Amino acid sequence: MAPVHLVHSHAHEENLPGTVNLKASDGDDTAYGQALYPVPAEDPNDPLQWSPTKKNLILLACSLYSFLGNCATLGPSVYIKLYAEEFGVSPTVASDLVSYPNLAFGFGSLILVPLYLKIGRRPVMLGSMVLFCAGLIGASQATTFGGLMAARIVHGFGAGVCEALPVQLVNDIFFLHERGKRIGYYTVALCFGSTGPLYAGYMLAGGYSWQLFFYVVFAFAVALLIFTFFVVEETAYKRNNDVSLSPSNTISSDPLTSDKPTNQHQETIQPSTIPADTEQAPTTPPRKPFLQTLHLWSTIDHSQEFWIMIPRSLTYFLVPQVLWVITSFGIYIGLGALAFNYTFPLKITAPPYSWSQTNSGLITIATFLGFLLAMPFLSSSDRLAAHLTRKNNGIREAEMRLGVMLPAMLIAPAGIVLYGLAAERDLHWIAYFVGVGMDQWGALFYFSFTLAYAVDSYAANTSEMLIAMNLGKQAISFGMGIYLLDWVLEHGFGVTIAGIFAGVLLANNLVLVVFMVCGKRVRVFMAGTWLARLHRGTIKKVEVA
Repeated sequence: MAPVHLVHSHAHEENLPGTVNLKASDGDDTAYGQALYPVPAEDPNDPLQWSPTKKNLILLACSLYSFLGNCATLGPSVYIKLYAEEFGVSPTVASDLVSYPNLAFGFGSLILVPLYLKIGRRPVMLGSMVLFCAGLIGASQATTFGGLMAARIVHGFGAGVCEALPVQLVNDIFFLHERGKRIGYYTVALCFGSTGPLYAGYMLAGGYSWQLFFYVVFAFAVALLIFTFFVVEETAYKRNNDVSLSPSNTISSDPLTSDKPTNQHQETIQPSTIPADTEQAPTTPPRKPFLQTLHLWSTIDHSQEFWIMIPRSLTYFLVPQVLWVITSFGIYIGLGALAFNYTFPLKITAPPYSWSQTNSGLITIATFLGFLLAMPFLSSSDRLAAHLTRKNNGIREAEMRLGVMLPAMLIAPAGIVLYGLAAERDLHWIAYFVGVGMDQWGALFYFSFTLAYAVDSYAANTSEMLIAMNLGKQAISFGMGIYLLDWVLEHGFGVTIAGIFAGVLLANNLVLVVFMVCGKRVRVFMAGTWLARLHRGTIKKVEVA
């Protein structure tokens, strides 16, 4: 049996975070004509050295978890009127059964992310799935408003890690040139979870009670738990790379780099052609046997400061790129996942439309189509960044992927305006669908590429950055949704959605231009602050990604 080829690379990050030297040296494996980054260890157990099939199966598992977690959180939004009648509360109070689990969905990362750094990704992912399943079965058995709320918060908290863990796993197992596309796959799965109200609505149409929705999600969650147990190996790996740089691989630390183009262009990873016996290499350790990869945990990382990590993660709110991710996710979730799902069922079941309650979840078809039409563009940011890197003489800047977001910058707010005016003036129902589709098409660009940009810009302590992102975006979306129905009743759909919400979204989207023009200057400034010194002093080798 031929030995497995191990990937080699001399790529390295420059003194400025987010600026990476991808010039290929002799013997380097390349993609798009550029050396691979991060640099993997000479070890088949390094996740970067795993086969594409294994990597994609891990991505599939965590993406399906994201889908189920989001689906379970948002699906019952079509039951708001039903819950109000059954438990004797107002629709605004009944909507808390979606708002508070959504908040727990984000705040779960506050505990679960430090925990997976302490004891490993695998045990936390499996344990959170068990908690998720327990909350689902509890919700299916609830007979009181308080009991249902408690069970919903439990499964929301348990699934909360599925918003941070996929990004962490993408960092652990994929190279820089693959991240935009792979993070895109995760965000597609997360976004498709917002179609949960469609399935929940049609379960009522079949003559079943609202409890069936939780039974069905529970069944899929258990199946995914079994699949994950056999597929998701521990991806935390202590990598210590000391890359020897040839003179041709070193560049000045001056922020202004050469624009000389290179003529290398390869779309697939090209194996090293340097002979294996050119130099004496250390003995390569054997690959772990399959049964060993099934252990629930391997070790406890005593170097990780569990409780200190939580307050330290909050300092990422001061990083402009991270703050932009937070506002983008929070606003788009507040609009797509909450505003549309809260208002459309109430609007469409009343005159002049008078749709049945079971059809009120059909708006998620527009969400599905919007995301589906955006999917062909998931690799666009990686390809644009590779093209601009070649023009920049092999020096990659984090901002190089942002240009593909320009159309989405304006299309998404236009969709919000259309939806709000359709609701205000009782336009044909197709206007609602077109407006939602436009917004969700643009949302996928902002979900995928703002996140990839932030991770590219500050690869150190990625997990702490993800904690801040999840807390911030869920808080924003919660704030936009908690009193949404009251705002609409007081000010109308036109003012609230077409005016205020669309204006806020447009302001957030226009920040794209600021980062395209000044993003590197922001990184240069941040690199000299106390915040950079704080995180530079706490970087763990296990976080190299």
